[in-house]
Amino acid sequence: MITFTESQLLAWVTPLLWPFLRALALFAALPVLGTRTVPMQVRIGLAAFIAIAAQDGLPAMPVVALASPLALMLLLQQVVIGVTLGFAVRLVFAAVEFAGEIIGLQMGLNFAGFFDPVSAGAATATSRLFGTTVAWLFIVINGHLLVIAALAQSFAAFPVAPDPFAFLHQVQPQRWGGEIFAIGLWIALPLVTMLLFVNISLGVITRVAPQINIFAVGFPVTLGVGLLGLVLTLPLMQQPFTMALERLLEHFR
Repeated sequence: MITFTESQLLAWVTPLLWPFLRALALFAALPVLGTRTVPMQVRIGLAAFIAIAAQDGLPAMPVVALASPLALMLLLQQVVIGVTLGFAVRLVFAAVEFAGEIIGLQMGLNFAGFFDPVSAGAATATSRLFGTTVAWLFIVINGHLLVIAALAQSFAAFPVAPDPFAFLHQVQPQRWGGEIFAIGLWIALPLVTMLLFVNISLGVITRVAPQINIFAVGFPVTLGVGLLGLVLTLPLMQQPFTMALERLLEHFR
């Protein structure tokens, strides 16, 4: 007859429990794989698979009674770190979509918006185009593997400990909001500069030939130049997106 004690059971369960909880919290906030279009069963299965596959590279986990207050603090720490890691990746996506908002504003496309079922909010055409493009790019450049690697490395940088808020004091994610504007303006700057010269040229034409209906002429010209600029600049999005993703994931390494 095979028998085992409670301490032995905890020693078997806890090395899997804490990575599973941190990975599950990551999928609660991660773009693409953590959206509402991905079933909850798939996210739970992925979190369990990651927790099992990463066992060889993880440090030793503390064995804690699951009914103790210490276990509650450890649970809170895993949730905070996992959600913050997903939030860091979502910031990069938000920065790219913000670049699309700026470009759409300069092109005159932001007058029309539609409901986005993924984000459950209003979106514009260029912002949604940039969001869809960067979602494909995230998978193509193996961004999901970079995030999973950062998740595994976070156990060495931020080991399982009873202080869940020490991580927030060290990383300070509240300062990452500026990254949205910095990265977004960086991505949108070439196209915004191009459209700025177009608007300046249209302004000069208006002063030289006031009889021209600039509203009838300017919108097709601005829209055409903007679409041409999108075709030229979209293939160059990989470098700023990858650099921004690596810079934010570096906090967890």
